[in-house]
Amino acid sequence: MNLHEYQAKQLLTRFAIPVPESVVAASLDEVRAAAESLGMPALVKAQVHAGGRGKAGGVRRCASMTELEAQARALLGSRLVTAQTPPNGLPVSRVLLETPVAIARELYLALLVDRAAERIAVMASAAGGMDIETVAAADPEAVLVSHIEPALGLRPWQCRQIGLFLGLTAAQQSAFAGLLNGLYQLFIRCDARLVEINPLVVTEAGELIALDAKLDLDDSALYRQPELAALHDPSQEDAREVAARAEGLSYISLEGDIGCMVNGAGLAMATMDLIALHGGAPANFLDVGGGATAERVARAFALVLSDDKVAAVLVNIFGGIVRCDLIAEGILAAVQEVGVKVPVVVRLEGTNAALGLERLARSGLAIETAATLVDAANKVVEAAAAQRARVPHAGGET
Repeated sequence: MNLHEYQAKQLLTRFAIPVPESVVAASLDEVRAAAESLGMPALVKAQVHAGGRGKAGGVRRCASMTELEAQARALLGSRLVTAQTPPNGLPVSRVLLETPVAIARELYLALLVDRAAERIAVMASAAGGMDIETVAAADPEAVLVSHIEPALGLRPWQCRQIGLFLGLTAAQQSAFAGLLNGLYQLFIRCDARLVEINPLVVTEAGELIALDAKLDLDDSALYRQPELAALHDPSQEDAREVAARAEGLSYISLEGDIGCMVNGAGLAMATMDLIALHGGAPANFLDVGGGATAERVARAFALVLSDDKVAAVLVNIFGGIVRCDLIAEGILAAVQEVGVKVPVVVRLEGTNAALGLERLARSGLAIETAATLVDAANKVVEAAAAQRARVPHAGGET
């Protein structure tokens, strides 16, 4: 779960990590009140779950109250489009007003889970304020990675090593050690997956300040973080993903045009791989679970079809715990209820698979069955191509 910048900075403050003076506002009245307490000049920063806000006009410096009101009015209620948002952008319901900082240097600092190393990794670079992936690709030596031993935690020598790598002075080393220890404690105690400070600035006065912050929390640990879970902002997520979560379904929107409904995460990933191998592109990941019922399948089917760019649907069910004839009933109920206008290919295997396929064949509905997964992938890719040819806007084209 991602947090907004203002939420992340509130957490940083709790762990004694310096941040600029700032106030969040959700209306023009709140903007005016915040500006009176902060004074001028001030930065107004759109609050969305995406990076690249500055380049997209989401961070604006204002020299007067008049200018601040105009810029805040333009941002509040708009949709900000950046390189990291969907094509239609993300809604801006709050802005953060912040006191500008006199910057001498910009650094990069992050803690993240390195699953290959089975450690928390600290990443640091003197090239802050830039895309760290680009920096790492162009000059790998510009990024230092230091892994934290779980049994020992962050060690003083690591703080010194990273501080020296960043070119901090002796006077700044102590402040940096405290800041890094605070970030580590935040990471552990808040069940984070990523804590990124970009940029971490050295001010002209020689102080260290976290100018921007990105926090990604582990969804699986939110049950023990009710205070943090309450910070969730569903407006920043795909509406279908929010609806799926409410139904207990695992759904992720993708860029393709072939809808997928599968039971089991591993089978779902294999299904998407085969679709890609045969020249198609999945529109989603959807795992309805090993114990899927007819009703659950019907809801999942409707969810897949709510995506306008879907040109064909592949249903791939292995009936181990679940019976395939019941799955077939769910598919038929969904097709009849939703009024499906795109081709549907179904592959059933396992308990009562033959009975399920027979029910689909007798239904009289436009549902094509497949004997194998390879056969299903071929058929759905061909069906999607034919649908796009018949309906020019199918698959999200305009």
